[in-house]
Amino acid sequence: MGRSQSLPRGDDPRFGPDADDSASPILHVDMDAFFAAVEVRRRPELRGRPVVVGGVGPRGVVSSASYEARRYGVRSAMPTSQARARCPHAVYLPPDFPAYTAASRAVMQIFRDVTPLVEPLSLDEAFLDVTGARRLFGSPATIARLIRRRVADEQALTCSVGVAPTKFVAKLGSTRAKPDGLLVVPPGQVLDFLHPLPVNALWGVGERAAEALRRFGLATVGDLAEAPVGMLRRAVGAASAAHLHELAWGRDPRGVSPEHVDKSIGAEVTFDVDVADPVEIRRALLALSAKVGVRLRGSGQVGRTVSLKVRLADFRTVSRSRTLDVPTDTAREMFDTVWALYTALDPGERIRLVGVRVEGLAPAQGAPRQLTLGAPERGWREAEAAADAAAARFGRSVIGPASLMGDRDPRRNENPPRP
Repeated sequence: MGRSQSLPRGDDPRFGPDADDSASPILHVDMDAFFAAVEVRRRPELRGRPVVVGGVGPRGVVSSASYEARRYGVRSAMPTSQARARCPHAVYLPPDFPAYTAASRAVMQIFRDVTPLVEPLSLDEAFLDVTGARRLFGSPATIARLIRRRVADEQALTCSVGVAPTKFVAKLGSTRAKPDGLLVVPPGQVLDFLHPLPVNALWGVGERAAEALRRFGLATVGDLAEAPVGMLRRAVGAASAAHLHELAWGRDPRGVSPEHVDKSIGAEVTFDVDVADPVEIRRALLALSAKVGVRLRGSGQVGRTVSLKVRLADFRTVSRSRTLDVPTDTAREMFDTVWALYTALDPGERIRLVGVRVEGLAPAQGAPRQLTLGAPERGWREAEAAADAAAARFGRSVIGPASLMGDRDPRRNENPPRP
């Protein structure tokens, strides 16, 4: 055993971005040296220098190291004292988790602009199932390129993406693609991809398990796949043996599981200073309706009850809601509803916060649609869905809610008489 084979790389045409991805709908997106990259982003003078983020005291541990630092053997989870010995000229910084959390939220939102099926594993990595996104955005590899471009353009960060038929292989793919790369594993090439890898590439194989397997002559995933299950049981135990045998043959039945299923979808904004101007309040409700509509359509849901939330300057909170005849996912209908609720409420006081929420959610597929006499066959929903597609490709700032929805107050005379 211990066959010598070249390890798969992103520049191997079998696994490059032009490989057949038609049956590989799972993406694993992994940010490159995330904490260190966020620090370099806000301190450009550090670009090109070794940067290490982690505990800076005598008992500190490295959380993240730039690729410049990794050339000196610095790795995550290494004691900082050892890192300093290997790379004394690096810049050592304490972690800033609020900054990393904010960057993570922005990156995850880019993922959710493409598909609601996002399963975050940590601040800097997530699985995506893009099966339902192909119609709008193209093939899985095309979607991976779109995500990488948006992350770079909007967040000035890089990520690596593995595209594969299963979560396990996609995660291995992103690892092999690093840094700042893309690797596609077609189903027919899964074993060619897996079997040359060392056994510790498999989930659940740490240093001790790898050493136990090597004692039986099992150095690569291919060795493990061909080994009798009885041998694996003697090496790592019955439970681990069955698990590793399945992985070695590329079998991983788990699907992408989003964090939770929303019972309602909403958005709100707190004004920098208390507001009384109805034009500014109207503009805020318009933007919030657009945001809720994007989230509804992205999750494949519609809702029947539209709610308005108003918090006054003295912190009193007032809510109003209206249940529609048929469910909606269009910002236009939500905005018309909340603006009617607001004008009926007529708070007459300065406002601290407004919010829009849709409840009574149900799958959009098969849901009845509002029919208006004389309305065109294709209307607001199609226009907003087209705007979603444009925003996912080029960023949300490209399409403003007012320009899409025709922001006109019906109470306002658009052609006032001349004085």
